[in-house]
Amino acid sequence: MKTLRLSSLFPAAPGKIWPLLMQVETLRYIAAPWAAFVPVTGERAWREGTQVRFRLRIFGLPFGIHTINIHKIDPAALVIQTFEGNRLVPVWNHRIILTPVDEASTRYTDEVEIGAGPLTGAVRLWAGAFYRRRQRKWLKLLENPEGAPHKG
Repeated sequence: MKTLRLSSLFPAAPGKIWPLLMQVETLRYIAAPWAAFVPVTGERAWREGTQVRFRLRIFGLPFGIHTINIHKIDPAALVIQTFEGNRLVPVWNHRIILTPVDEASTRYTDEVEIGAGPLTGAVRLWAGAFYRRRQRKWLKLLENPEGAPHKG
């Protein structure tokens, strides 16, 4: 198992970030084009205690079904914990933490535990680049929410 932890300072209060974080479409937006999550189930918002399944494509190549079990959504603590996986990476446990810095900024942290047998090191390297890019896409989304795929 390998753990990855990446943080960025976002120019927005948690109250602006949290509603976007709760939308499945936000994941699809920030992951593209490196990863495509095509819903198998019809969820549009994350709900604690549910399971959401996607057809996963990495750089356009099919990677089978990726399952996300939403273990915890805590709006008071500003934390989401998921237990995820697929046939190549059976353990992808993801925790998102929002930490208010001041009235107009938030520290956003992705913490991911990865288990992929002998591929764990390589997957961890890819995940580092993927999450750095995701956090940059988050910044773009927060700077220009009208350009994002969520209009309500």
